Amino acid sequence: MPSADKRQRKKENARAAREAREAEVKKQKRNRSIRNGSIAVGVFVLAFLLLNLLTHKDKKKADTSTSTTTTTVKTAKYPAGCVKTVPKATKKPTNLKAPAMTIDATKTYTATIQTTCGDVKIALDAKNAPKSVNNFVSLARQGFYDGLKWHRVAANPPVIQGGDPKGDGSGGPGYSTVVELPPDGKYPTGAVAWAKTGAEPDGSAGSQFFIDTADASSIGSHYGYIGKVSAGSANVAKMATLAVPDSSTGAPALPLYMFKVTITEQ
Repeated sequence: MPSADKRQRKKENARAAREAREAEVKKQKRNRSIRNGSIAVGVFVLAFLLLNLLTHKDKKKADTSTSTTTTTVKTAKYPAGCVKTVPKATKKPTNLKAPAMTIDATKTYTATIQTTCGDVKIALDAKNAPKSVNNFVSLARQGFYDGLKWHRVAANPPVIQGGDPKGDGSGGPGYSTVVELPPDGKYPTGAVAWAKTGAEPDGSAGSQFFIDTADASSIGSHYGYIGKVSAGSANVAKMATLAVPDSSTGAPALPLYMFKVTITEQ
């Protein structure tokens, strides 16, 4: 019969073995938890790096587009004969009313626009577009156009556009009036017409107008007709060279202005 000491040692050995087994089980569980946690962290880091890489590529594409436009603007130079002069800023009225008829449609009207790249003369077609010419003459004689920008220079459609007191294509004189469409429904190189928004009726006019720098008959006969360039077409072409490809605003690579618009009547 085993002694009390032997029985006690057996109990202690059994307890030690049991504790050792329990400790081993805990160790294995802990190791599994650490291993699973490491795997989860690794997957998260990998996903983060992959997402960052894709985002970087997209951003790089966007930056490349922006960089192209920025580079175009930074490297742009005024054509020979153009000046860097900036006119004195003047506040234009934006609450005018459409003018009453004051011109004589039997007379000849010419508008001379002093621009950044030289004078441009427009033969205003009072015979075929008396309301249109009346609107232009009224604004010009008030000095409305003096000092404004050519805020849009585009290759498609091929135009230079100005006459907005805000200088960004969103402004006007405070009114919209219906004027005449071109008699032949076309807008050849040098044609001058009124810009309009989609909400305005065909042949509408405010203060913004454009000059076609190439044939733009494909735009459709929706724009109020004013006349055509009679002199200074080379100066219009110079301004057209400052168009920025794929520009979201249409702003030229360098500022272009109409310093003064003078009307002569014969």
